Amino acid sequence: MRDEWDRKSQDRIWSGEWLRLDAWLDSSLYEFYTTLRNWYSTYSSFFGRFHVTGYKKGIAEILSEGATLTTAGFALMLALAIPSIEETDKNWRTAGEYSVTFLDRYGNEIGKRGNFRDESVPLKEIPDVMIKATLATEDRRFYDHFGIDIIGLIRALAENLSGKKGLQGGSSITQQLAKNLFLTPEQTLERKIKEAFISFWLEARLTKDEILKYYFDRAYMGGGAFGVEAASQFYFGKSVRSITLSEAAMLAGLFKAPTKYAPHNDIAAARKRANEVLDNMVEAGFLTEGQVHGARLNPAQHIVRNKQKSPDYFLDWAFEEVKRLAAKYSSDEYVLTAQTTIDMNLQKIAEEAVANVLRKHRRSRRVDQAAMVVMEKDGAVRAIVGGRDYGDPKVGKFNIATNGLRQPGSSFKPYVYATALQHGLTPHTRVLDGPVSCRNGSRYWSPKNYSGGYRGWMPMWMAVAKSVNTVPVKLSLKYGRDKVLENLKKLGLGHIKKSCSMALGDQGVTVLQHTAGYATFLNGGLRAKPYGITEIRADNAEKTVIYNREEDEPPPKRVFSEKVAADMNYMLGQVTTRGTARRYGQLDFTTTAGKTGTTSGYKDAWFVGFTGQYVAGVWYGNTDFSPTNRVTGGSLPAMTWNAFMSVAHASMNIPKIPGLPLHPRQVEEMRRIAQARALNRSLGQYSPSDARSMSKRTRRLLKDLAKLLRKATPLSPIGKPGDRADIHQKTLNR
Repeated sequence: MRDEWDRKSQDRIWSGEWLRLDAWLDSSLYEFYTTLRNWYSTYSSFFGRFHVTGYKKGIAEILSEGATLTTAGFALMLALAIPSIEETDKNWRTAGEYSVTFLDRYGNEIGKRGNFRDESVPLKEIPDVMIKATLATEDRRFYDHFGIDIIGLIRALAENLSGKKGLQGGSSITQQLAKNLFLTPEQTLERKIKEAFISFWLEARLTKDEILKYYFDRAYMGGGAFGVEAASQFYFGKSVRSITLSEAAMLAGLFKAPTKYAPHNDIAAARKRANEVLDNMVEAGFLTEGQVHGARLNPAQHIVRNKQKSPDYFLDWAFEEVKRLAAKYSSDEYVLTAQTTIDMNLQKIAEEAVANVLRKHRRSRRVDQAAMVVMEKDGAVRAIVGGRDYGDPKVGKFNIATNGLRQPGSSFKPYVYATALQHGLTPHTRVLDGPVSCRNGSRYWSPKNYSGGYRGWMPMWMAVAKSVNTVPVKLSLKYGRDKVLENLKKLGLGHIKKSCSMALGDQGVTVLQHTAGYATFLNGGLRAKPYGITEIRADNAEKTVIYNREEDEPPPKRVFSEKVAADMNYMLGQVTTRGTARRYGQLDFTTTAGKTGTTSGYKDAWFVGFTGQYVAGVWYGNTDFSPTNRVTGGSLPAMTWNAFMSVAHASMNIPKIPGLPLHPRQVEEMRRIAQARALNRSLGQYSPSDARSMSKRTRRLLKDLAKLLRKATPLSPIGKPGDRADIHQKTLNR
């Protein structure tokens, strides 16, 4: 009984504990609910005070959405600012600290790049008229804005919409400096966004005077001159410290378009622009009309220089090469002299070839730019044309030839065919021009031929000559796109990505890279890495050699076998004789080879070709990637290539292209030279007694002539070198 009672007592205890736990849980939940209800009631009562209706509700909604968009805008600006600030990571204050004097391949000075310390003038010594002319023309509110001139932007937009004047720019001096220091001049939205953020960054770290000083020192002023001091010395033969108002106006007019308004290029345009600067100074209130009247009556007189045009595109590229090599081989030399590979005669021929074709066909074919690179088979760059006009406002100093990535189209196909040749194919292997598909994600892609339809079976050389699209795609799929990519990496085209249309040149390459790729074929399969510097010396007392290409560079690596290179050259030779380049790809004195390329929509047109001596790549297109008027690789590019090659060779002694025979005229010339040498050898085999066969009168006349020549005084010009009139006059006076 007792045990039963104890058990029941224990059950009553546990039951009581559970009841207390249940009561605590119920009361806690009730209290939480009550607290939550009271808090919500308080919350509703508080925000109920802000409840609005009618027009007030509309205003509140607008403000609310505005706050949301502002927050999102700040987040977006931060995301855009990060890559902009990354551009400033380099030591920009010493950017261009190298001072380099460049020599051509023969040792003649051709230009300078960098920050030459003897050309730097403190801002306080730059005349007031130069500063006022610059501010009045480029940025009147320079000392008032925070990097971007909002008022100036609105004014420029209004004038552009009105159409009363030409297109007006709204960039402040700070924005222009940001572009000069950190960015390329290409017209893209990304670049403009970076330019704006970097302008804020510069304004936060520099004073206005420091920004203006950097602008005066780093701006390109035409004629190969950087900075107002160098420009003043070049155009007027004196320091900027002593320029006049008319000279300051002419210099300030160069900031907008240095090549267009350079007085040595177009004196009429330069003076017209200088008058516009004077108008700006009066309009800005810096000077009165009376004060500028004298400058209008007495315009600036520039120095007429009988000087070869500076190869600016080449020098820009070579300067980057010098900085890279100097940093690698020396850490404490900054004033340098660099021997380059450029041939100024070939540079002039290349520039004239591009300029002449553009002048004749630019408007009718709706094409505004061209680029060209000329090199020898080992990669030595002899000429670079980086655009239509160095300093052109549309592209600035952007070097299309070395930096512009453009789709090569069918001119890319030889890299695929060379890969196929590595797998045992020959130029005469029969291939099928027929339908082919490649899986691209969830879809299938099928290439079409330019002429439409299919040609059926044909030898591989004909597929190259007729620029068939289906065959290289089939070959890339059959022998592996990875193998093609491996070869491209060896050629210096490692940025190309794997894709179905890779074989048709769907990704960008530069003219420099593409030309070097073809030089590898001419080089017998050895990689032709493009180079522009052969030696760098320090400008110290010892003239220390910092870099010498022959000693410091390893021998070239083999990419293709000699047989593959020869077979590829044979097929490229069919392009110029029987294929898409037969109109302009042939020369009447030497054998040629090359390949045309035209992208879809006629946005890019290429011809890359070579003789036994030179390789040249030519590109035509528009900077905004808009279509041309059906410009193909076999038209303007091949025409320009032909114009260059026709006059570039100094003699008929042109090496043989591996895999192609010599031209009949070369064979004939070699036979003639051999006969002449044989004749010279036979004429040279005589004894002194043979001279006695001459008559006494002939021997006497020759002796008298020799005496007169030894006594003759050398002629020296009175006036300028080459002034034939002065030389002739001095001779008469004697």
